[in-house]
Amino acid sequence: MISFFSNPAAGLALAMGGICGFASLASAEQPPKLVLQITVDQLRGDLIHRYGSHLGQGGFRYLLDNGVSFANTHHRHANTETIVGHTTLATGTDPAIHGMVANLWFDRSTGTSFYNVQDPDFPLVGAAGIDAGTEIDPTQRAATTDGRSPRNILSSTLSDEIALHFGQDSKIFGVSVKDRGAIAMAGHAGQAYWFSKSEGRFVTSTFYRDTYPDWVKDWEAQGKVASYADQDWSLMHDTKTYAFGDRDDQPWETAFPGFGRVFPHNWGPADSKYFTTFLTLSPAGDEITVDFSKTLMAAEQIGADEVTDYLSVSLSSTDYVGHIFGPSSLEAEDNIARLDASLADLLAYVDATVGLDNSLIILSADHGAPEHPDYLAGLGIEAGLFDFQRIDTAPGFLRLELDFGASQELIQNFSNPYLYLNQALIAERGLDPAAVEKAVAEELRKLPGIAYAVGSTDLRQGSVPKGRITDAVLANFHSERSGDIYVVFDPHWFVADFDGLTVASAHGSPWTYDTHVPLIISGPGIESARIVRPVETVDIAPTIAAYLGIKPPSGAIGKPLPEAMRQ
Repeated sequence: MISFFSNPAAGLALAMGGICGFASLASAEQPPKLVLQITVDQLRGDLIHRYGSHLGQGGFRYLLDNGVSFANTHHRHANTETIVGHTTLATGTDPAIHGMVANLWFDRSTGTSFYNVQDPDFPLVGAAGIDAGTEIDPTQRAATTDGRSPRNILSSTLSDEIALHFGQDSKIFGVSVKDRGAIAMAGHAGQAYWFSKSEGRFVTSTFYRDTYPDWVKDWEAQGKVASYADQDWSLMHDTKTYAFGDRDDQPWETAFPGFGRVFPHNWGPADSKYFTTFLTLSPAGDEITVDFSKTLMAAEQIGADEVTDYLSVSLSSTDYVGHIFGPSSLEAEDNIARLDASLADLLAYVDATVGLDNSLIILSADHGAPEHPDYLAGLGIEAGLFDFQRIDTAPGFLRLELDFGASQELIQNFSNPYLYLNQALIAERGLDPAAVEKAVAEELRKLPGIAYAVGSTDLRQGSVPKGRITDAVLANFHSERSGDIYVVFDPHWFVADFDGLTVASAHGSPWTYDTHVPLIISGPGIESARIVRPVETVDIAPTIAAYLGIKPPSGAIGKPLPEAMRQ
């Protein structure tokens, strides 16, 4: 099923021009058999090189040696979360246009939080329900239905455009541990599979198909997931070879019950409540994803003919490991080494079946990550954790009670980074919504840890000063989904509470540690190079489209990168 939604800004974006010329130049070349788009969740732009001493030859090094690496790549939107980044990579446009402004936004019509890819019209195929009781991913728990689809994405995706251009013989798939990682990249025209922690298997929804193919059932029967039972995540190399080898137990790391914060980390028995959660808290999640992806490639004959196919593999373990242990930890360091091995495994399979010389490979990330404040304190950098639950006791908010009533009544919901005001209360008291927004935003800006707060009225009217942060906030603003006030925390400050679990790192800011991501593109005719000029993630989808000689996604605003064209 293809269900494209339009946004008035999309037509304007396409009218900006400059894209079709590249497409016509590339169209004379034979297109690759496979477009493999790899997205590593929370792979901050420096981590490949920071932990590069343990890299082998077939993973990151292959891509760096044979592709063009853009070392200064950044997301341009303010809310650097998983669905926002993935959809930006897929569409080549801002969340203001593609509509995925946050992992969660508040639905005023129902008075509940809305999970980005939930869709009650398309329940999971043969599944018991949404993942429950998963402390590390509260966005899943906030979903009010087990249904999933890409229908909330308001622009076409690169994968959609590949399907439109090459026709029904072009095979389009997205795979990830996370539903939002698979769905955003597979788009409206492809098929998506993601890992259900509650069921211990890869699932999909009825948006894509009504039954599972035999190869999915066969993969389950092979017992790849169960093979990790009662095994350990141990260090891949000698402890002395790690930069954090002598710092395995740092006080800010999260001691997830039953998993611990020192090596080895045991996955426990297969029937344990948290067995599959522990898998995703470790490199095992990526290993399982790669194994499933290889099985999919064989069964669906990906890259087996002359028609270009598209496969997205979104690897989530780096995100989970980063949240629990922080990017500066022995776990994060070993995870990069094991991620590199998983990449090498995937690329070796692609080479053996399709041929790397017949494949266009793109590797990037949906966002980066901050360091824990206590780690930064050791370097003399001021940082902190923000507790949003305490704002109603701040003196300024107590003063608002005199003007507008109890402050806790004014604030209906906080879904980071959006604050939603109680519009029914504002109307009942005959208050001016814009005035309330300004007053609340002003008090927020006075609080330690908050750098900027702006009301949606000012954003809608464009009455904000131009600058890097305000531009990023505007790029994230969608009038129907964004909250009444956008909150930007100070550099190195973040909310560490994930639905009751205190984590070591939490992304979502417009600061460079969250926006900086790697970008490596390797394929036929692309010369190896390291480019340091600034580029943006909205450039990626138009670049791939230009390379393939197809039109870019409907809302695309980025520009093709000439260094990634055939030379």
